[in-house]
Amino acid sequence: MDFKKHVLVNRMVLFYHFPMNWQQIWGVLKWVLAALIAGFVGQFGKSLALFLIRRRRNRKGLEACPIPTGATSKASSSDAGVEQATLEAQAKIEKKKMKAEVKRLKKS
Repeated sequence: MDFKKHVLVNRMVLFYHFPMNWQQIWGVLKWVLAALIAGFVGQFGKSLALFLIRRRRNRKGLEACPIPTGATSKASSSDAGVEQATLEAQAKIEKKKMKAEVKRLKKS
């Protein structure tokens, strides 16, 4: 019995004979902090990027869509032809806005 007690005490003594100094502790803490920061970025980075993209698109608005001018230039010089081409261009713009809205709703 004495021998087992002596071995256990010696193991504990050996463990406490090699304490970590502050440089080693700081090195371990730096790696732990680096792992935590990487996990945080990995967890929330994608949602932050999507939020920033959505905010930029909202600032630009749907007015940034190019207006098709080809239909108005092909129209005849008569007033009825110009009005018809304008209505067609407005209908195309409204259709694009509706598609963009549906796509935005699907993503959110």
